[in-house]
Amino acid sequence: MNDWTLTRIQNEWEKDCVIDDIELDRSSLQIPKLHAKYASALSHKKLALIKYENELKDTLKDKWLWFSGKLSKEEIDEKGWEFDPFNGLTVLKTDYDKFFDSDKDIRIINDKIEYLKVTIEFLSDVVSQLTWKHQTIKNIIEWRKFMAGS
Repeated sequence: MNDWTLTRIQNEWEKDCVIDDIELDRSSLQIPKLHAKYASALSHKKLALIKYENELKDTLKDKWLWFSGKLSKEEIDEKGWEFDPFNGLTVLKTDYDKFFDSDKDIRIINDKIEYLKVTIEFLSDVVSQLTWKHQTIKNIIEWRKFMAGS
């Protein structure tokens, strides 16, 4: 489930959300299995988000040390960064945020975090819908009874 992209999850849900109005009992019996499937995916994505948030914190710390000139040449080389992060410019510490915001490594991690947040929001909605799917099935049954004159 770690390899589930948002698109794949959406495609799965498009198939799984269908209620078979002929065999309502079968649809009802599938709810726990579907709930487990999407709740598991949700928990995996939440854990992945925590991992990337921690990676971002580590990267921000390393970039701050680099910007502040507190990394050794060996540490900079190990990370594959240029020796001078500002290409000869004199930068005030108050301007570091501009460099953090435009840093490629930080943006890549931030993109992953935002992607996971959208995926988690979608999965949370799916799990919520599954929680109430039994009520939808009950409403269908009640409507049919009403239409049949019972």
